[in-house]
Amino acid sequence: MPPFMHGYGQQTYALMRIVTGFLFLWHGAQKLFTVPTPPPMELPAFVVFIAGPIELVGGLLVMIGLFAGWAAFLCSGLMAFAYWMVHGTQALLPIQNQGELAALYCFVFLHISSQGSGIWSVDAARKAA
Repeated sequence: MPPFMHGYGQQTYALMRIVTGFLFLWHGAQKLFTVPTPPPMELPAFVVFIAGPIELVGGLLVMIGLFAGWAAFLCSGLMAFAYWMVHGTQALLPIQNQGELAALYCFVFLHISSQGSGIWSVDAARKAA
């Protein structure tokens, strides 16, 4: 670790959690509400009504840090399922099957599920009160 970053582990983890949740919730908003844009292709109903709410609510919970460990665990599983059901059937490697985003989300959420909400979260505020 670069010397100037010593002591900033909690803050960088919190920023990763917040940004990841924020980016992920928009995938759910796109599926459920076509906001900010409609999905690029027609999606099966089960994807819209199962993945959409998990992405929207899970992303929001991870972003604000409320039960982030549990929400991230569910999101990680969803992304593992998405990778193997959608991308993994086309080719093995993410560079070949356009599954890089699903694979990254899967493992970032897995890390978040192992660490919990951390600082700058609703859970931390609830513990302090």
